[in-house]
Amino acid sequence: MNFNLLNIGFGNMVMGNKVVAIISPESAPIKRLVQEAREGNSLIDATFGRKTRSVLMMDNGQVILSALQPETISHRILHVGDDEADDTEPEE
Repeated sequence: MNFNLLNIGFGNMVMGNKVVAIISPESAPIKRLVQEAREGNSLIDATFGRKTRSVLMMDNGQVILSALQPETISHRILHVGDDEADDTEPEE
């Protein structure tokens, strides 16, 4: 079983295959989404007090805040996907 852990900064990891979207937190709809997640206890703040630079939407509806840029996380998730392709065995 391959877990595909994705580093989202400061030693925090999430399951790479559970990430639905990586969004910049600047727009009003995303700010509302974050506030609703905070009120609904489905927000995970992994910024360690730093400025939120990306919002990760997970497949179970949880919202995760990260201090890394969305581009940085997307590059990391692409590398995780590359590693996954290398680990698969050819089917016969």
